[in-house]
Amino acid sequence: MTRVRAMRADARRNHDRLLRAAVEAFAEHGEGASLDDIAKRAGVGSGTLYRHFPTRRALLEAAYLDRIEAVAARADELAARLPPGAALLEWLTELAAGMIQVRGLKALLGSAVTDAGPAAAPACGDCVKSAAARLVGAAQREGTLRPDVDPVDVLRLAHGVVTASELADGEGRHIRRYLTLLTEGLRPGAGHRAPGA
Repeated sequence: MTRVRAMRADARRNHDRLLRAAVEAFAEHGEGASLDDIAKRAGVGSGTLYRHFPTRRALLEAAYLDRIEAVAARADELAARLPPGAALLEWLTELAAGMIQVRGLKALLGSAVTDAGPAAAPACGDCVKSAAARLVGAAQREGTLRPDVDPVDVLRLAHGVVTASELADGEGRHIRRYLTLLTEGLRPGAGHRAPGA
């Protein structure tokens, strides 16, 4: 019994060391960081890494799970103190800034909103999609967001804003401006104005 417990504790330590090494490596090299290098940083063999994390995406998800859950939780914090439309804009701004600041997060969240089906989407994306659904629904009820907009549409567009901001300066200084343009364009009637109006 003692041997089994020791093995479990050892496996847990390896798991934690791999996660710490992965966070460091992804921060330095983005989502394409070498998995062999991550294993070496953690002081374990590649086989140990793959036993804990069978795919690169599984490792990315585990490395960023706490951060993604914190971003999702911010949706409720913002909704409690801001009007729905403002809460959505603020949350999207924080989400987009995180995608620029945390290398690898953009790729992970991007795969959460692809058309490839639920099996291809990372499980950690569910909490972000759920948060977006709450904020989008509230903004639609408030009348500041058109009713035909889907929460996943908003997340995909925010992902595009991050790409646009990276093209502009690589540092995210244009995120707020681009997201303001986006959310104003998604207001009811925004797409139906007469030219020049």
